[in-house]
Formats: sequence, C-alpha cells, structure tokens
Amino acid sequence: QVQLVESGGGLVQPGGSLRLSCAASGSIFNIDAMGWYRQAPGKERELVATITSAGSTNYRDSVKGRFTISGDNAQNTVWLQMNNLKPEDTAVYYCNAFRIQSPVRIDYWGQGTQVTVSS
Repeated sequence: QVQLVESGGGLVQPGGSLRLSCAASGSIFNIDAMGWYRQAPGKERELVATITSAGSTNYRDSVKGRFTISGDNAQNTVWLQMNNLKPEDTAVYYCNAFRIQSPVRIDYWGQGTQVTVSS
C-alpha cells in the first residue's frame, strides 16, 4: 500500500500563487509516476500534471506555462507550483501515484486539498 498526504491548498486571489505538496509513504519502491488531478463541483476528475520516476512531465493544456510539477525521489515528495491562478482553477486537488502491474494499473489517492481562487 501507498499512503499520500497532501498539503498547501487554500484561498487565493486571481493572479496569485499556491504550492501543493504530496508526501508518499509505504510501498513506494515500484511507483511508476505521481501526479495531480482536480475535481470541481459538478465536474469529473481531470488530470492536471504528472511526473514519472525518470522525471518526465506532462500537463493539461490549460495549465501549461502556469503550473510546474516537480519531485524529489529521496524525499518521496511531489510538488505542484501554481502561478497566475484563475477562478477556473478552483477545485479539490488530489495527489495520485500509480504503478503498472501488467496488465492493470494500480492507483493510489490522497485525501484531497481544496484550492479556491476568488477575489
């Protein structure tokens, strides 16, 4: 099992910044990638950004140039730096980790942290 604990959410004005952290513990030795998803009220959960164990990153188009995902294998931590936040970024942000155990993908989730962008 893998446990994920997020922190860093909150209320910020449009144009502001927040930094989310996700600390992983447990059976993390064979995790293939970690990332962040978000879910706004009435909407489906969507991928925000991912980072593989090799350091490759991927972002959804709407956050490119504003959000940066980074990780530290030694600390088993992943961060999401969010700049120039917009009201449409408001959502519960979930940390995710997964491993491929062919032929299935096994996902682990954090409890979520609220991000609210409002004036």
